[in-house]
Amino acid sequence: MFSKILIANRGEVALRVIRACKEMGVESVAVYSEADRDSLHARMADHSVCIGPAPSASSYLSMPNVISAALTTGAEAIHPGYGFLAENAAFARAVGESGMAFIGPSPEAIERMGDKAKARATAMAAGVPCVPGSDGEIESVEEALHFARQVGFPVLVKASAGGGGKGMRLAADEQELRTNFAAAKNEAAAAFGNDGVYIEKFITRPRHVEIQVLADDHGNAIHLFERDCSVQRRHQKLIEEAPSPAMTPELRTAMGEAALSLVRAVDYRNAGTVEFLLDADRSFYFMEMNTRVQVEHPVTEQITGVDIIKEQIRIASGQPMKHADQADVELRGHAIEFRINAEDPEHDFRPNPGEVKVFNAPGGFGVRVDTHLYSGYHVPPYYDSLLAKLVVWGESRAEAIARARRALDEFIVVGIPTTVSFHQEVIETEAFISGEVYTDFIDQHMS
Repeated sequence: MFSKILIANRGEVALRVIRACKEMGVESVAVYSEADRDSLHARMADHSVCIGPAPSASSYLSMPNVISAALTTGAEAIHPGYGFLAENAAFARAVGESGMAFIGPSPEAIERMGDKAKARATAMAAGVPCVPGSDGEIESVEEALHFARQVGFPVLVKASAGGGGKGMRLAADEQELRTNFAAAKNEAAAAFGNDGVYIEKFITRPRHVEIQVLADDHGNAIHLFERDCSVQRRHQKLIEEAPSPAMTPELRTAMGEAALSLVRAVDYRNAGTVEFLLDADRSFYFMEMNTRVQVEHPVTEQITGVDIIKEQIRIASGQPMKHADQADVELRGHAIEFRINAEDPEHDFRPNPGEVKVFNAPGGFGVRVDTHLYSGYHVPPYYDSLLAKLVVWGESRAEAIARARRALDEFIVVGIPTTVSFHQEVIETEAFISGEVYTDFIDQHMS
């Protein structure tokens, strides 16, 4: 086991890894920008190193700065969290070449799954169902039109190196495809430095269901069941729950086996998530694989009792997973996660950094809050707007929703607007209560 780990991230995910390290008897090293000097993750770690000014390009995204901090503090491994450098194959490779362990998959697996077109080809070769789509990247609008005429409209233009909804455009007809094809390529080039795009048949009103996987160097590979992430705004997840209200035992087994087939096909190690679209007829289609821990991993931890961060650390250190056999993992109850963002739902979810004058986190049985907030904390304008993750657990979905009502009522942030009120509205809709939740939920029920 490692004696010291550097966490190449900030905010609540950095705290999440620090806490796991403390419980495992491992020293933690936090890195922080000048804007995060007073952040909790910098205070709670055993060691803290400033790695640059506020802009992430000069701090959290600076590979030389992060690796230098790790080497000078004697860290043996680096945990990237999510975002920033977490799915950067060059960073994972540089960590290894510097003599440290990268707490994540191999650079080769990151590269293979990070390119959406290659990931799709790999999934198809492994027998994983895929949405009808182009064979690799589409180079011209004429080629795009030819494909769309074959599979039928609507179609979705997607950036090969994309994520978070960037470089993704829907086209309902030929005119929209002509316009949106160029727009998607331009947006992809600006966001990822790669204007490659491919096209998929658009599945109307699907659910977004993903499978959490873990694999180690001892031949063990398991899944931790599914998460339903269908409540989204502009392809950004807002509410996640596990298990999915749409799931049957047979479908769960089929999706889990499909995810593990992909894990084996790429010789994957560590934690990852295989994301699917689930159609109304319970057909499922591979979308992408995230080669890191997910923001929503706590709902899976709550229903399985598996500490995913600790398993990541064990795997990276060469140890077998604590939960190495699929039969050892049991599904218990229901969990729902609400992302609490520094955004104003009354004004098109506009980001609102500023000072948190008062903060009170809910508590009680079945309530978990992962956050870096405290009263007097100043939310900086430079980073993601995520403030906290409220996770509730119940023996049933109905109990989890009832607990969510109570916990959201207790969640107090004074000084800046947050998405708490939005979540309170969502859980009172008939569609959410009945579990009839699709990726167009917000457009259908909250507009």
